[in-house]
Amino acid sequence: MNTEVFAARHIGITERDLPHMLETIGVESMEQLIYETIPDDIKLKKPLDLPEGISEHEFLSHLNSLAKKNKVFKTYIGLGYHESLTPSVIKRNILENPGWYTAYTPYQAEIAQGRLEALLNFQTMVADLTGMEIANASLLDESTAAAEAMNMLFELRNRQQKKSGAVKFFVSEEILPQTLSLLETRAIPLGIELVIGDHEKFDFSEEFYGALLQYPGKHGQVNDYASFVEKAKENEIKVAVAADILSLVPLTPPGEWGVDAVVGTTQRFGIPLGYGGPHAAFFATKEEYKRSIPGRIIGITKDTDGNPALRMALQTREQHIKRDKATSNICTAQVLLAVMAGMYAVYHGPEGLKYIANKVHNNTKKLVSVLEAHGFEQMNSAYFDTVEVKVKNSSKLKQVAESKGINLHYIDENTVSISLNEAVSNTDVETLISCFLESHDLDEKQLSDAQLDEAIPTNLQRQAPFMEHEVFNSYHSETELMRYIKKLERKDLALNQSMISLGSCTMKLNAASEMLPLSWGEWGNIHPFVPLNQAEGYQEVLKSLEEQLNVITGFSATSLQPNSGAQGEYAGLMVIRAYHESRGEGHRNICLIPASAHGTNPASAVMAGMKVVVTKTDEKGNIDLNDLEEKVNQHAENLAALMVTYPSTHGVFESSIKQITKLIHDNGGQVYMDGANMNAQVGLTNPATIGADVCHLNLHKTFAIPHGGGGPGVGPICVAEQLKPFLPTNPVIPTGGESAITAISSAPWGSSLVCLISYGYIKMLGSEGLTNATKAAILNANYIKDRLKGKFDVLYAGERGRAAHEMIIDCRPFKANGIEVTDIAKRLIDYGFHAPTVSFPVAGTLMIEPTESESRSELDRFCNALLSIRTEIDEATSDETDNVLKNAPHTLAMVTSDSWEHPYSREEAAFPLPYIAENKFWPSIRRTDEAFGDRNLMCTCAPIEDYIEA
Repeated sequence: MNTEVFAARHIGITERDLPHMLETIGVESMEQLIYETIPDDIKLKKPLDLPEGISEHEFLSHLNSLAKKNKVFKTYIGLGYHESLTPSVIKRNILENPGWYTAYTPYQAEIAQGRLEALLNFQTMVADLTGMEIANASLLDESTAAAEAMNMLFELRNRQQKKSGAVKFFVSEEILPQTLSLLETRAIPLGIELVIGDHEKFDFSEEFYGALLQYPGKHGQVNDYASFVEKAKENEIKVAVAADILSLVPLTPPGEWGVDAVVGTTQRFGIPLGYGGPHAAFFATKEEYKRSIPGRIIGITKDTDGNPALRMALQTREQHIKRDKATSNICTAQVLLAVMAGMYAVYHGPEGLKYIANKVHNNTKKLVSVLEAHGFEQMNSAYFDTVEVKVKNSSKLKQVAESKGINLHYIDENTVSISLNEAVSNTDVETLISCFLESHDLDEKQLSDAQLDEAIPTNLQRQAPFMEHEVFNSYHSETELMRYIKKLERKDLALNQSMISLGSCTMKLNAASEMLPLSWGEWGNIHPFVPLNQAEGYQEVLKSLEEQLNVITGFSATSLQPNSGAQGEYAGLMVIRAYHESRGEGHRNICLIPASAHGTNPASAVMAGMKVVVTKTDEKGNIDLNDLEEKVNQHAENLAALMVTYPSTHGVFESSIKQITKLIHDNGGQVYMDGANMNAQVGLTNPATIGADVCHLNLHKTFAIPHGGGGPGVGPICVAEQLKPFLPTNPVIPTGGESAITAISSAPWGSSLVCLISYGYIKMLGSEGLTNATKAAILNANYIKDRLKGKFDVLYAGERGRAAHEMIIDCRPFKANGIEVTDIAKRLIDYGFHAPTVSFPVAGTLMIEPTESESRSELDRFCNALLSIRTEIDEATSDETDNVLKNAPHTLAMVTSDSWEHPYSREEAAFPLPYIAENKFWPSIRRTDEAFGDRNLMCTCAPIEDYIEA
């Protein structure tokens, strides 16, 4: 075995496994399997034009040399991004811990109580600091959170406002530039009219439905918005506030003014800058808007035994169910980053946060005091950590500052702003002051240690207590926090425990060598708005990754800006929209979407201002060509796009795909390919070959970025030549094409830090390794399919009977035995496995995707578990519900109880197969009561005992 070949470490199947697996499938070679799986007319004719793979050692050495090209300055640019200190106990035990970063979205609550509790802490922290009643479990970044607030308030217009066509949304000129750009992107297709101006001159007319304020403003001014909010409420105008979370420690929380939503980012709560992300945004609002709040909410309920339990609340709000009626397409949160930010609050507690905020504020006051004493004019009447200063010549100041390794925000030739943070020391302040003095040829004055002036007016100083719950006041030593984190981790099933076979989610290995650089300061401490010459290492990685993805997809250009798959869908459709408009065909607004499509597809299309027309699928799960042709002909003049997933959501390479894409092109439309199933394409076919014009790629699926318990996600778009000019830009650091659409996310290159992972994945696998990974994914899926043959029916297969990289097994026949698909999902927990995707895209089914990373032994364990469960199903009857399936999962407390009155043994309950005893995972709760939690919604850390008794 060549120990330097990364593919041998990433791909779980060995050469000695192949003969048995191929025999089970009924083929003589891997080549025959691929021939029978992928239509011949879309196969690539030559290997990917990428270099050979390199070893892990070579990759880490390569990335270390690139890291040295990044210049880590002391950066005081601000604009929503600040250097933050990640406590080492959080870095080591969460960021660098596969028990946290390889977990999946907590749809299976019984095996996710740890991360659910961590997210409940996050929600409580946000609700307390903002003064709002309810908060969600994070959004993608501050700008997208602000856009979601704009959309939510638009949907919440009263009857009269809807009738009169109130579509104006006021945006304070104090707003962050990247947020304004993103608001422009989102507003246009929805018919919202942005009005940017001075909040003190706002006229509160009935044409407006909402307003957005920045607190503090982009250059640091802390405004008292109480009277503004009061007047807005009198005129039935709803108000959202974008707030800096650390400033909410000393400042009056916006909730006390009666605002409707508060948004922002938690980046400065221990999250690396990472050249723009990933960072967890927050979204807090009033409880009366609980069914309109975007994203996920973690709520408290009870389990079968009446014990407290957590789960994702109000799931009917999700876009998967609402589809084209959804008000948001959000699919990914930023769970891993939200967990870190919440733990930062747990570790420091309210008193620790006060200390940090006071340190930052006092350093800012000291800076102002010295500068004013030397004749500089500070423009803000009230400030927290950011000040606006008048200078004679900002160009000269910039020259001096950069020579000392310092970045400021240069507003114009005579104005700069300076944002301080928790990493700033007294020495840093002195160096900063020296830049101003040297650039203005001033000598330093000897100043007395006089009392610094108050910079926050009394009426804006926070009075309300916050974070009083026990969790924020118990774990302030490293020992205690380490144990608390471990306690939560033990409640969760992640990829470091066993295979997670989620169809459409591609839970593959997140290799340690891909993950290690995320902790390096040369990558973590770069502000997204630094000059490009300070981020040469990043620029090389990001441009190389774009080129790699171009080769893999067959397209001409890539934008890395979208920071989730759903954002990628939206970006792709907005690019198509811009393309049509550039050709004088802006009337094209019909988006055809197959009935089997992922739920975010129709939601994204509606957000992009398109009208969704659903096309049928046939009895084999393929696109119904007759129905598609009929719909195309019906809407030919207004056809904008077809959204198609390939291979299909049913796990099949449809042989008619080129016929389908030609039909769309012949009628003036563009083809958008959803990249959710790209793990079956890489190296064997590609979106360009099938005739697509744009696709998004889930880097958190196919390209090895970990799911992190439900985020981070990255969803870049790759486009054909005609769409290249419209790729999105950024208002601070320009990106994209010459006719670029406005921003899709806050940062120029989205979540740049985790792009290192995908860059490494491609770099180490190389052309041959990437192709072999795809082949192994297809092999593993078909191996499972044939091992289960005769016991579980696979709903769909290709024309030669093969599955792609995933398959759907039908569990509906088991209803005759009284068994539902949910019972099988919960029973798998007793066998040590996370359930496959449940009831998507077909109700009553399981969608299984093994990925290429799993070994044959793990595949066999999984198959043995399902076959054992099949025997249990046969033994079940519809009139006897006290059985192992209906009672699953079985907890340790249940199995060790003095009372056991079930007709099966404790051993059958907990150890149904011999291997389980060696590595038993115990769920911490029994099945959750979803309905109880939704009827009694509680989403913060209130006393659980009181709640359950109520």
